[in-house]
Amino acid sequence: MISRFKKALVLSSLMAASFTAGISFQPVMAETGGFRVFLQVFDLIKGEYVEQNVDDQKLVQGAINGMLAALDDPYTRYISKEEYKQMNEERSGSFSGIGIQIGMREKKLTVIAPIEDTPAWKAGLKTGDIIQKIDEKMTEEMTVDDAVELIRGKTGTTVKLTIYRPDTEKTQEVSIVRGKIEHQVVKSKMLANQIGYLRLTSFMQGNAPEKVEEALKDLSKQGMQALVLDLRSNPGGLLPNAVKIGSLFTSKGPIVRIVDRQGEEEMLQPTGKPAIDAKVPVTVLIDGGSASASEILAGALQDTKRATLIGTKTFGKGLVQTVHNLYDGSGIAITTNKYLTTNGTDINKKGIEPDIEVKIPKELLEKTYSEAQDPQLQRAIQELTRRLASK
Repeated sequence: MISRFKKALVLSSLMAASFTAGISFQPVMAETGGFRVFLQVFDLIKGEYVEQNVDDQKLVQGAINGMLAALDDPYTRYISKEEYKQMNEERSGSFSGIGIQIGMREKKLTVIAPIEDTPAWKAGLKTGDIIQKIDEKMTEEMTVDDAVELIRGKTGTTVKLTIYRPDTEKTQEVSIVRGKIEHQVVKSKMLANQIGYLRLTSFMQGNAPEKVEEALKDLSKQGMQALVLDLRSNPGGLLPNAVKIGSLFTSKGPIVRIVDRQGEEEMLQPTGKPAIDAKVPVTVLIDGGSASASEILAGALQDTKRATLIGTKTFGKGLVQTVHNLYDGSGIAITTNKYLTTNGTDINKKGIEPDIEVKIPKELLEKTYSEAQDPQLQRAIQELTRRLASK
């Protein structure tokens, strides 16, 4: 039933989904004889394979991965015990690694978004970079889980990535020292002409809505008359966070429509009063790294006419996963629902088109970031300045 979204913690991100307890099995394989065949193959391997010491756990995990791969869904996946633990650490906002979100695009291991101020960010990794090798291992046949396991590691150790950047058609090797990732979810400040700036880097942390609300109230106290909301390179996170944060900007709904496997639809309405006045104009910056929960928020603000979207087309992930913890401490993420924007638009594999398209010129991609040379930010400021002047 869709109503379980009111009870379960659901993630709408590129990496995972919600946490619920337990898992149930249906005897489908037994009815078809498939499970008997599986056990027969298992026994034959154990009894006849030339190498005697075959790891049972390795065989079972391989069978699970093969079963999930048959679904042809990159988001339905097995989560090892170590990654499950790291996922919980990531929700708390502190973990060890290089600070990067990765996924599969056109069957290539791709950087979805580097997390700001992390080793990956400082090393210059960008949304859309294709990871060809991790240390000396090719990634062509590698799963996302395998890649995550290789990239993450102890603080102070080094990982070497071979990166191909489609925008510049260049390949480079990047050595990155792993570090403790302290994720600052929200950054805000006042720009000129009483324009506020709020950067939201993730929806993963449980306190993200509170942080956004605090920032909005603080900017309002400083005299904010317009706002730039920056969702670029934000890979998503908790679905309830997207609904709560959307509610800080608009009272119109639904924020998102959730559709289950039977086609039943539930509209998730705003959860409270907006934190800023409806008369405060808002622009939202988006790009190819804006995914999942970012697209829920951007789509809601676009569809309700609350904000103008500026930048480039978003990633295009309109699916929701539920994560079940398994008996041995590992987990499994299963795509259980899809979501539609406020107006009922399915953006999966399509993305959200901005109201005003502004691309980053190739010559700026390799340069050190500068607000003054950021064409998307400057276009957003220009749009807000025009709207303030017309009041």
